[in-house]
Amino acid sequence: MSKFHSYIASAAKIISSYKAGKPFSLYAKSFFALHKKYGSRDRKVISSLCYYYFRTGHAFRELPIEEKILNGLFLCENKTVELLGFLKPALDAKISLPPEDKMSILGVQAADIFPFAAELTATADAELFAVSFLKQPMLYIRSRPGKKAVVTGKLDESSLKYDCIGDDCIRLDNSVAADKMLQLNRDAVIQDINSQHVFNYIDEIPAFLNASKKVTAWDCCAASGGKSILLFDKLKRNVQLTVSDIRENILSNLKERFRQAGVNVNRSFVTDLTVSSGLPAAEKFSLIICDAPCTGSGTWARTPEQLCFFNPVTIDEFAERQKKIISNVMPHLEKEGVFVYITCSVFKKENEEQVSFVLNRFAGLQLLKSEYLFGYETLSDSMFVAYFQLNGQA
Repeated sequence: MSKFHSYIASAAKIISSYKAGKPFSLYAKSFFALHKKYGSRDRKVISSLCYYYFRTGHAFRELPIEEKILNGLFLCENKTVELLGFLKPALDAKISLPPEDKMSILGVQAADIFPFAAELTATADAELFAVSFLKQPMLYIRSRPGKKAVVTGKLDESSLKYDCIGDDCIRLDNSVAADKMLQLNRDAVIQDINSQHVFNYIDEIPAFLNASKKVTAWDCCAASGGKSILLFDKLKRNVQLTVSDIRENILSNLKERFRQAGVNVNRSFVTDLTVSSGLPAAEKFSLIICDAPCTGSGTWARTPEQLCFFNPVTIDEFAERQKKIISNVMPHLEKEGVFVYITCSVFKKENEEQVSFVLNRFAGLQLLKSEYLFGYETLSDSMFVAYFQLNGQA
């Protein structure tokens, strides 16, 4: 058996034993830890083959795993690959063709990769979105205020190629180990370009930017705290932050990250927002950020195994959960306060239909702005953000 056949067989073995739930990156790491025979290059090649399989989504499901892997390799790469040249020379000869042409050669359509277009927002290009799964998104970082020269200096010292996009956003190859060369959280944060843009509309709300006292803000689904750090920087530290999450360990990690970032937190607490806010009924905030739990469909190009195992029933489950969370946090929005609803989903039930739910369910709320930030043209994640205000203009 050639080394190429061995690589394909090993990848097929890992894929067939993998079950949805645990991130594939962690599963592969644990697999290789148990099987010491694989060297570093072997691990890299085999892991890549697995991801080629996942990136083709629901296409080629009738084929053996080995064939789906090779088809994925052909679709995802654009330069000749020794393995493909050995096993499928006819495909390797055409590997530099555009993805759409290669899909035509294999007889596959966008809907075969992503068969959930009926659930997709009407504002998205379904074909571009499906094809975007064939490429790993870029790595984006955001330099903290006053730290851009420090960050770019360290990147220059490492002779890394990068692009500066706007004032603070820097784009790197996704293989770069940013944590090895940068003081993350203190000087820069790893944050997708569209995630960096979710608070752009705050520039249109002078009451927040020019507040004479600290803006009271509650990041109710704080997770890793990236949005809180962004808000802290956006408001030039003039914010009194309260953060919550359903997981104690997440909040512990968040506190350490905030310490590194120099972000002061007024309070943090654990609560299940589908049950209750966990706050006194009378407590109000001028700004509530709800980065809601969702299908994560806008980020599946980073974790394509989720596309392969996705069950559309999950959309309704998340939509109901989101409504419960919104219903429990909204009573804590003060008059003239702003509620920001965010997801990394492209499904209308998690976004446009939640906007309709908010407007129909809560008297006095008006929609200030809502938009999708699509990542399929910038090799980034897709996001949705909506701004609401209670009783009054911004």
